Amino acid sequence: MKYSAILIATVATAANAKLMHTRETYEADFVNHVNTHNLEFESGAEFSKRLSIFASNSDLIEQHNAGESTYTLGHNQFSHLSFEEFQEQFLSEPAPRKEGSRYVNAFEGVVADDSVDWVDGSGIVSDVKNQGSCGSCWAFSTTGGMEGAYFKKNGKAVTFSEQQLVSCDTEFGDMGCNGGLMDNAFQYIAANGLCSEDDYPYTSSTGSNAACVSSCSPVSGTTGITYTDVANDETSLAAAVSQQPISVAVDADFHWQLYSGGVMTSVSGTSLDHGVLAVGYGTDSSAGNFWKVKNSWGDSWGEDGYIRLSKDIDQKNGPCGITSSASYPTLA
Repeated sequence: MKYSAILIATVATAANAKLMHTRETYEADFVNHVNTHNLEFESGAEFSKRLSIFASNSDLIEQHNAGESTYTLGHNQFSHLSFEEFQEQFLSEPAPRKEGSRYVNAFEGVVADDSVDWVDGSGIVSDVKNQGSCGSCWAFSTTGGMEGAYFKKNGKAVTFSEQQLVSCDTEFGDMGCNGGLMDNAFQYIAANGLCSEDDYPYTSSTGSNAACVSSCSPVSGTTGITYTDVANDETSLAAAVSQQPISVAVDADFHWQLYSGGVMTSVSGTSLDHGVLAVGYGTDSSAGNFWKVKNSWGDSWGEDGYIRLSKDIDQKNGPCGITSSASYPTLA
């Protein structure tokens, strides 16, 4: 039996967690959250558990935003999840890297522009997508890199298929909804090509890998690509991003779950667990230099689906580890 949010709210039992406010203070916001995101729970106990987590996240948001920080947290579609649950559903361990047809580019002699933003409406960066509860972030990072490279070579926009990578890319070490690595995916594309999103739409948002469908036709020029790893420092990454969007991996720590805007300074972690796309960099008058990063959690998360991270922090592997696994494809 499914329980409606309104009904359960009247019978949910109070949890023992110590909260900043009374239980009732959180209930109306939680019921609104449940209705907004079309959530259903199998029992009153499950509803009460989710309300408790939502209340704890509310306190985290309130405490953080009351301080002097360059970024804010806020409620979103993940507010009823603990960070451990969020990690399990939306983050993934990178697959082991296999050596392939690549080389490392340190961009010596390249002078990067002072600021870059590829989200300019031209099509080089597609609209923000949503991976759902599948650990397929690596596939979205890969298609983002391919979309930028295709636009750079051909001057027109194509949105590429994540589902083909999730379902069909198994021989190079990627694991569908259980994680993967952009370099491995570029090797798959070099051997097989990559279809468009329209030709092979995404169906794994519920967490299912789905069987590989081989009937789509790869976009011309995608077979036989090469890829390049960017040297592990922020200067080299800035030079790369000044030329096209770059696939990167990051450590998406617990503040990523509820990030709502500003330049994030919680960037000391470097244990990679999330694939994203570096689409620019610049300077904020109050927060300093930042990286602009496209995510794959929908456009209701963060700054319309993007996050800004502190840049030039003098940390090995860069903020959130962003420089340690950066790469980009070059079309044949």
